[in-house]
Amino acid sequence: MSALRSMCCAAAVLLLAALTVGPATADNRPWFAAQVGNATQVISVVGVGGSEAKMDVWQRGAAGWQPVAAAIPAQIGSAGMSPNIYEGSMMTPMGVFTLNSAFGTKANPGTALPYVQVGSNHWWSGDVNSPTYNSMQVCSSDACDFDTGPPSENLDIPEYGHAVVMGVNSQRAPGKGSAFFLHESGDGPTAGCVAIDANTLTRILQWLRPGAVIAIAK
Repeated sequence: MSALRSMCCAAAVLLLAALTVGPATADNRPWFAAQVGNATQVISVVGVGGSEAKMDVWQRGAAGWQPVAAAIPAQIGSAGMSPNIYEGSMMTPMGVFTLNSAFGTKANPGTALPYVQVGSNHWWSGDVNSPTYNSMQVCSSDACDFDTGPPSENLDIPEYGHAVVMGVNSQRAPGKGSAFFLHESGDGPTAGCVAIDANTLTRILQWLRPGAVIAIAK
């Protein structure tokens, strides 16, 4: 067994030990199986009503799809979820999205994803009139070349202790939505992100590898 494979297996075991694990489906094929291509790690988010959802964590190996963790409570957008989101909709987008990078005000917890530790000069641009739209930018507020007012976000907030970037509107089409993350829970619904307990998110980050995706549905 290679060192990388050993590390991945160890991470999965730790996650299994820490979270409630649910049974696999009868044929070992979860609902998203036909939608995720060759992905071997999938975070499934299914709405359960209003701004609440259930998160399951899956891994595919030689034996097919296996559940790593199940029924993790999650918060989604205050307006629920939709396949057709737009800037300011307050809805979580439905579909399958990449999980290619992560960031946070806290240090890297040991994730294999590219990770940026952020501070007060880190922003996510929501300026629809700027070529920076839907991307991370680093600048002091008085020197940024985009509008730092809403819907742009300063990333130095408690909910972004750890966060994973969801590849929503990866083409950065103006007005088609920006700043969608899997992040730590706050006091209630999100503005369109998916939020879970901080400790659980840390363990998921330690398990995630490049190529993972998040699948979101009602």
